[in-house]
Amino acid sequence: MHPRRHRRHLVWWAVAALPLGFLGIFFVWPLLTVLARGLWDGGFDWAGTWAVVVDPRTADALVTTAGLATLGTLGSLALGIPAAYVLYRLRWRGQVTVRAIAAVPFVLPTIVVATAFTALLGRSGPLAFLGWDQTVWAIGLAMVFYNTSVVMRIVGGSWAGLDPRRADAARTLGANRRQAWWHVTVPALAPAVASAASVVFLFCATSFGVVLVMGGTRINTLETEIWLQVNQFLDIRAAAVLSILQLVFVAGILAASAWARRRRERVLGTRTVDGTRPATRSDVKVVVPVLVALGLLLAAPLWALLSRSLKVGDGYGFDHYVALFTDPPRSVLPVSVWQATLNSLTTAVIAASVATGLGLIVASLLARRGRKAAVLDAIVMLPLGVSAVIVGLGMLLTLNRTVLGVDLRGSWWLVPMAQAVVALPLVVRTLVPPARAIDPRMRAAAGALGASPGRVWTRVEWPLLRRPFGLALGFAFAISMGEFGATSFVARPDRPTLPTAIYRLLGRPGAENLGMAFAAAVLLAALTASVMMVSERMRTTVGGDL
Repeated sequence: MHPRRHRRHLVWWAVAALPLGFLGIFFVWPLLTVLARGLWDGGFDWAGTWAVVVDPRTADALVTTAGLATLGTLGSLALGIPAAYVLYRLRWRGQVTVRAIAAVPFVLPTIVVATAFTALLGRSGPLAFLGWDQTVWAIGLAMVFYNTSVVMRIVGGSWAGLDPRRADAARTLGANRRQAWWHVTVPALAPAVASAASVVFLFCATSFGVVLVMGGTRINTLETEIWLQVNQFLDIRAAAVLSILQLVFVAGILAASAWARRRRERVLGTRTVDGTRPATRSDVKVVVPVLVALGLLLAAPLWALLSRSLKVGDGYGFDHYVALFTDPPRSVLPVSVWQATLNSLTTAVIAASVATGLGLIVASLLARRGRKAAVLDAIVMLPLGVSAVIVGLGMLLTLNRTVLGVDLRGSWWLVPMAQAVVALPLVVRTLVPPARAIDPRMRAAAGALGASPGRVWTRVEWPLLRRPFGLALGFAFAISMGEFGATSFVARPDRPTLPTAIYRLLGRPGAENLGMAFAAAVLLAALTASVMMVSERMRTTVGGDL
């Protein structure tokens, strides 16, 4: 290897050591600890492991996970593809604002989504007559609620870049509108649709908070079954075996997602035209129904949540919101909900800073494609395929020691680190497309003029990544604010976060506790939605990746 190339190789790995070290300490080590203690603690018990695999509860969890993920994916595609056409292919006044509002559900914490649909479909909800409370249909609808925006982003970004001249050429050669659609547009959009479907399926298959809150003990997926084995049955071995099954299950989804994303990136990499067009009167028959459907899907559960948060006896008032600032009985919560909110804000700021800082490093490294970049990308994506419950449990089992005078197990710093692990893969998926869109000739020209690699990054790459970085920062903050799976394990009892406080309030009897849970969910939704709407305006390109 040439000395200069060897030096660049060493520098690349030296820079990559920071995110790899972070994941090694706060993800890989805890994960391996859980698996080791569950499978090999006191010797490997093949009979016990096989008993978990063939247990009817395991089969039920697998079938339910796949069924719910399929239901959520099909529903998201059915609404998301028409919405992608309306919000990305067409141009009309107010489109940017509507697009930002439509993107809000994806970053709403799952605990908020579950609480909103509980308010809508529960026994006292306006749609209680449907009988969907604690059913797969309710959970599937909730999944469609927050995953439709994923389809809109991915498919819309590709649709906006399709050259309309291809369809026009097909029409000129005698094809009618429908034939041009099926033989030109659909094949061109297929990679984006496949990418969106795989991503949505992954999110649905790992939707912990929604299933736990809305399904109770009647509906169990792999993640909620892991949580039950740890919290109710104290069976770490069973949780470890289920984690391996989940890893295998999700690994296939991740492989399909990576394949579809590579195909989509090849299409986007050649995009040189703006395929959007101004909306005309003939588009009204498509635009209006799609916007009405999106509005109903977005407004109905949030309206039900807001209404239930204001419900006081036979009337309405702000009593439940006032109660957020008072100290409840310690049997309900050790601190006020407002203090839990401050805890969440603090940990989310730290987690978002860590995740976006590391994500920027990873995105810059992945912009230079190659074998080592593919390895780094695979490692960084690993947290998407592991239950956040296992990450949280692993942190408790692994980091139960004092390091440099800090008691990590008793330290609240574990919460933002766990949240950063969860947010990092999504931050990387947000930053990699704009990083790869930077023309390598710009870097080469700066290097030819004598700029060092560091100066090339600060003067060429960073100005182009600054606005996507702002979007990723807001995205990471919203994710960290609502993270529930790992946080439910590592949050100290005397320092709950807002999502864990909401879950505890939902599980306590009494109209006052339920009303406070609804009010706290409204507060959490308002915080995350505000951050998302501000960061959404920092987008530099139409669409985006995940």
